Amino acid sequence: MEAISYEERVKLGNLVPLLGQAEVISRIPQYQSCEVQNLAEVPAESPETLKHVVFNIERGVTLNETIDFLKMCPDLADMDIIYANELDDGAVRSGQKNVAFEIGKAIGMNYAYAVEFIELVNPEDSKGFHGNALFSRWPIKWAKAVHLPEAYNWYFDRQKRIGMRLGIVCALDICGKEVGAVCVHLENRADSAGRAAQMAAIYDVIDQNFAKDVPVMIGGDLNTNTFDGNNVQEFTALYQDTDKFAERLNEVEKYEGVLPQAEYRGYSYREFSSTEGTRRKPMPNGESMVLKLDWLIARGWECRERGTISTETKDITWAEPGSALAEFTGKELSDHNACWAKCSFA
Repeated sequence: MEAISYEERVKLGNLVPLLGQAEVISRIPQYQSCEVQNLAEVPAESPETLKHVVFNIERGVTLNETIDFLKMCPDLADMDIIYANELDDGAVRSGQKNVAFEIGKAIGMNYAYAVEFIELVNPEDSKGFHGNALFSRWPIKWAKAVHLPEAYNWYFDRQKRIGMRLGIVCALDICGKEVGAVCVHLENRADSAGRAAQMAAIYDVIDQNFAKDVPVMIGGDLNTNTFDGNNVQEFTALYQDTDKFAERLNEVEKYEGVLPQAEYRGYSYREFSSTEGTRRKPMPNGESMVLKLDWLIARGWECRERGTISTETKDITWAEPGSALAEFTGKELSDHNACWAKCSFA
């Protein structure tokens, strides 16, 4: 996507307190469309099952290691679609790279990328774009950026930003069969009702663009904290109450409306999603709060097998010697694990 000068970014940001995020992003062309690149050779035939992967890659700050992770991990050898969150384009922290393009090129997959935020903090960012991507081994027929109802205004945060949370609704061509694939990132600094309102907007766009008999898979970081992520006192108290915290982790659907909402809208999530924690939220004592944030939600699919892949360095024992991943000395590639489900059409 074409860059916006830092001076222009600042001018646009200054309009947010006056006009609101929705009005400001309506004036920025980069928010209105997806960057779609069909880079991969079209597969000759559709397999009996397709593997769906959810992965919040934490901006792409470990880009080379993340590419190795996707190429070398035994559980990802036959992946078909990746629902990826938090990818930079033109940010210093990730080497000024277009992270979606670099990943798509390296792993041989098509992609659709859309901007969620424009970062304003670092004037050295060549673009400061931050968004989500859907990668596919199958051709992407079209993709729509869906900006979700605002549940938190990031302009007034220490991570000063223009933008709103985002979904990407795609139509894939799987050997002549139309399939819906939707990458979603919901708000963490909001409560259950705020996330449910955002998800309702996604279902409405799906209903407007796909017939009821079209299989659809939704994947992404739904930020199902079971609390308002902006309420430090609340989640700190929850972390310290080990029994209550364990109960919430085991029964997320009691506290997060997006999960019963899925079933009400005719989708399933229980058999497709991880049974383990998927995100490690750092706490002041140096430990981590393990949460279930990353989900697959489906209609028209049946799950055959599923799993979770740790992104902690200590668990990555299969990296090829001499690779960037094998030589990585950080604690983790991302604060999220990767989740996958191997599915067949219902």
